[in-house]
Amino acid sequence: MWPVINTERLELHHISPRRLITLFESPEDQSIYSDRSYSNPHRILIDDKGPLHWRVPQVKEDQSLNKWFVRWIVLKSDQEIIGSTSFHGAPDENGMVEIGLGIDDKFHNKGFGYEAIKGMWNWVCQDPVVKILRYTVSPTNLASIALINKFGFPKVGQQIDEEDGPEDIYEMGVEEYVANLSR
Repeated sequence: MWPVINTERLELHHISPRRLITLFESPEDQSIYSDRSYSNPHRILIDDKGPLHWRVPQVKEDQSLNKWFVRWIVLKSDQEIIGSTSFHGAPDENGMVEIGLGIDDKFHNKGFGYEAIKGMWNWVCQDPVVKILRYTVSPTNLASIALINKFGFPKVGQQIDEEDGPEDIYEMGVEEYVANLSR
């Protein structure tokens, strides 16, 4: 189990392979939360599976990949899960990692997405294999574009995602990201 990533208002709890698979295959199974301090009243990753249909098969094939995968976004003040975040996989041959994020609608526009991504990126930047941080977003998703712009990431291109259609690609090197944090 990987350590909890703490930010000012959030805890980012890693989900173990067993719990991740149970969440996907038997989402109503309360053992997912046994011996945990948080609850899931907003049914994060239950009613909408988010990244689970991609991540669970990868974890079943190679559990070591789970290090990069799903974390609950837990609001410290009431210990409720309000979203999830995950890298799309281990760093590629260039050291690039891409991040994804989902926050329950009730918690939008409160800075939680920014705080969660910053926590994840600060954590992953400590891994010497990671060289490039990536965020992809639909050109029509103005909230996500505003989010990535807060970090100062430049748009470096566009791709066609087979499920989501056109996506803008934003990237920044780890060294530049870390330097920006100290300003």
